[in-house]
Amino acid sequence: MTKTAKRDAKKHRRVSARYLALVQQFPLRPIQSDDDLTEASAVIDSLLDQKKLTAGEQDYLHVLSNLVEEYEDEHHQIAPLPDGEMLRHLIEANDLKQVELARATGIVDTTISAVLAGKRTLTREQVGKLSQYFHVSPEAFAFG
Repeated sequence: MTKTAKRDAKKHRRVSARYLALVQQFPLRPIQSDDDLTEASAVIDSLLDQKKLTAGEQDYLHVLSNLVEEYEDEHHQIAPLPDGEMLRHLIEANDLKQVELARATGIVDTTISAVLAGKRTLTREQVGKLSQYFHVSPEAFAFG
């Protein structure tokens, strides 16, 4: 092992006082209830409100966020939006016009209109084009 690797490993093992304080405030353990979820969310919000986080705070935030996500996935699932609603959101959030989106993706404007009106669903190919254009996961679309 090189000197740099040894130094990095030793540095990584050190635990900062701020990290320990966070663990004492809200221990990193599975979220068991909605009350735990509320407390964890408050801790996450307080960390996100800070301009700069230490490496220990970033690690803590990462792990706590994963614990919250795991609990929410199991207890508070959100139904996916229909394709038309998701597409409308993405168009509005990016301040686009349908014709601009059609030109950029190669999806016919009438198809986009039909999807927005709920009269048509997106094909896998169209989802691929839209997810690439908007830089979102294809899973953002419900295929229906």
